[in-house]
Amino acid sequence: MLHIDVNGGEFFNEETNEFIQIKPKTLVMEHSLLSISKWEAKWKKPFLSEEGKRTQDEYLDYIRCMTVTPNVDPLLYTCLSSDNYEQIKKYIDDPHTATTFKSLANNGPNRQRIVTSELIYYWMVAYNIPTEYEKWHLNRLMTLIRICGIENNPKKKKMGRQAIYEQNRELNAARRAKYHTKG
Repeated sequence: MLHIDVNGGEFFNEETNEFIQIKPKTLVMEHSLLSISKWEAKWKKPFLSEEGKRTQDEYLDYIRCMTVTPNVDPLLYTCLSSDNYEQIKKYIDDPHTATTFKSLANNGPNRQRIVTSELIYYWMVAYNIPTEYEKWHLNRLMTLIRICGIENNPKKKKMGRQAIYEQNRELNAARRAKYHTKG
């Protein structure tokens, strides 16, 4: 989780001709599947596939979706500083895991696939990942899903050349014995 200290501020409300005082507050945030699904439900577009194509309003709304702190004054988000935005960006980009992969290139048939929260939930169901993990940092959850895909990949269980030769010798011997042939 990310803890951000947001300085308050004073704003003038033109409709009521009054000054509004916003108190400083610490926001607790979580970049998670749950946050993304809330954002996608509102904006009706994929969060992960639209990276870099979000407007300032969409990005600010995602910060609201990430917020776990209850009862936050909506005006407090206008008090976010450039340092706060930088902290949030670093937090979102952090892998939150020590796991690394040899190749980060995605050369498979799904490299242009649009990833939405529903697809990630599907992967969780397919790999029997508990739904409580939707609150994990998204990068950590995606790493877990990727590991499940690698570990469940039938190509991973490829036999070496010698193992294939040995298996074929055993199969041929069994067939010769079954059919009473010499070759």
